[in-house]
Amino acid sequence: MGGVTSTMASKLAFFPPEPPSYGVVEGGDGKLKMTEVVERSNVDVVKLETKRGTQIVAVYVKNPLAKLTLLYSHGNAADLGQMVDLFSELSVHLRLNIMGYDYSGYGKSTGKPSEQNTYADIEAAYRCLLDTYGAKEEDIILYGQSVGSGPTVDLGSRLPRLRAVVLHSPIMSGLRVMYPVKRTYWFDIYKNIDKIPLVECPVLVIHGTADDVVDCTHGKQLWEVSKQKYEPLWVNGGNHCDLELYPEYIKHLKKFIAVIGKSPHWKNISVPHTDQLDNPRNSTDWRSKSSIDQRDSKPRTSTDQKEKPRGSIDQKEKSRTSVDKQERLTKSMDFADKTTNIMAQSEKPRKSIDRFGDMMRSAALCNINCFKPAETKA
Repeated sequence: MGGVTSTMASKLAFFPPEPPSYGVVEGGDGKLKMTEVVERSNVDVVKLETKRGTQIVAVYVKNPLAKLTLLYSHGNAADLGQMVDLFSELSVHLRLNIMGYDYSGYGKSTGKPSEQNTYADIEAAYRCLLDTYGAKEEDIILYGQSVGSGPTVDLGSRLPRLRAVVLHSPIMSGLRVMYPVKRTYWFDIYKNIDKIPLVECPVLVIHGTADDVVDCTHGKQLWEVSKQKYEPLWVNGGNHCDLELYPEYIKHLKKFIAVIGKSPHWKNISVPHTDQLDNPRNSTDWRSKSSIDQRDSKPRTSTDQKEKPRGSIDQKEKSRTSVDKQERLTKSMDFADKTTNIMAQSEKPRKSIDRFGDMMRSAALCNINCFKPAETKA
């Protein structure tokens, strides 16, 4: 029956871009480089082996002023070639090191995408941050967008000393995106609604109120059952793929990074410092007897408000108005930089906001068809 879960995950959740938007080659210095993207001296390209036997591609964006590191799990229908420019801009504006990775079967990562593979993928990226770049668990922020909220919440539920978790247009579970179910079934995937109470660190949820792919109720209910809630951001009028273009997006993220950067949450709570990743994973396998899956077998009575059936989640992405979003993004970044001068006194004035806007409009950060049935895919 485990194969049924994997098959369902593949049909509902994964649509890697074909062909990949980038290639990987070895440069004259022996280092890996990405083709079809702008080469940057502060970006490392690495290949990582996962415990499930696949090899994934990851990028690490270095910021010399950073004290914290963000591990970014991207949305669907996107790969690293489309994300690396965003990572570079966020690294500058948020003063973070950023690692992003492609799931198995995405970009130039080997294997096939599946729920269990994404869990192994994010673990490999996390291990790389610890072993290669010297990051510490308490200095790492997990960031999950849409489908990426699945591996993010899963890993976050097993690492008690993380600095923070950010959920961007997250899902309560895969099945709940498709149908208005009010309980967790064994064959469901990415059971975030049952795992998020196990996350010990501060949780920031960002969701658009006009999201027509993953309804905003997903983000709101995840926030409601989070243990350490941070002020959420409900982007008025925001859809599934355009939240980065709203002024409040970068402003709220900067404020959040400033707050969590002052003092780690775990200094005020008693949490055993054990390496949870060395323990066998049993929190996401339907066959396990963990507390999560024991709860999964019981009807949910209070956390799942009734959702309206989604009539057309496989509709094509609506066209965007370039001029309006260019102006909106410019105002966003300018305003955010003015209000956070105390945090970035040494940062030189930015002259590349227009380039950031152009990149945002052209990047397929998370295709609108995130959860369309596989048979509708050409």
